[in-house]
Amino acid sequence: MTRSIAQKRADFRALHAQGCFVIPNPWDTGSARYLEGLGFKALATTSSGFAWSRGHADGALSRDQILDHLRELVAATDLPVNADFENGFAADAQGVAESVRLAVETGVAGLSIEDSTGNAADPLFSIDVAVERMRAARKAIDASGADVLLVGRAENFFAGRPDLDDAIARLKAYSNAGADCLYAPGIKTREQIAAVVAAAGGKPVNLLVGAASELTMKDIAELGVRRVSVGGGLARAAWGGFMRAARTLSEEGRFDGFADAAPGVELNAFFRPFAQ
Repeated sequence: MTRSIAQKRADFRALHAQGCFVIPNPWDTGSARYLEGLGFKALATTSSGFAWSRGHADGALSRDQILDHLRELVAATDLPVNADFENGFAADAQGVAESVRLAVETGVAGLSIEDSTGNAADPLFSIDVAVERMRAARKAIDASGADVLLVGRAENFFAGRPDLDDAIARLKAYSNAGADCLYAPGIKTREQIAAVVAAAGGKPVNLLVGAASELTMKDIAELGVRRVSVGGGLARAAWGGFMRAARTLSEEGRFDGFADAAPGVELNAFFRPFAQ
């Protein structure tokens, strides 16, 4: 590693100042190192991708498991890492502050806090409570003295409450509460994206593109988005190949699923230098 944690954090913040960049989402050391090798400038964790790699559903892992994962990825790569930190692993502001303090200690360059409750019957915190939680996250980062970027997430479209006006109202409130970057996962249309960018008032907006899309990076940049993440998209793509190959073997006794497999020689050549 050549960059200090402080330098990673400074470089990460600078990436959000202008232009538009992709921040792909690895789920383990190997995928993180491979993405770095492709020339990406930063990485973000994926709670779903990591949970699946551990044999669990998204959201089922503990705070300690996520913190260990953050430490692993920060140590694995020279790139800044943004933490998918779910809802801060606490309902109240004090608990969020404690979780954020622990996340900052892992060396991450950024972290996101969701406004989802985890309760299907009442999936979103009220705006007042969500703002209090965001303020607590901001204060915890500031108290640490670390230049960690705070991402405010409005989960409306993921939580079964696809109300764009409410999502925008939430993002504005999170911005005022200290969020540096704004994120409404699940928006897809040009009109939705443009509306969120306009409401952000110049603050960087993260767009999730986790499935095939007619939009290109050029299109997204022209809409004013600053960064694009893929969530569990890469992990699901990997699982898709694995599942198709495994099912073909199990159900048909055929090995056709290995036709597009990555060459072991290529993988060994890429990863061999890390042993040194």
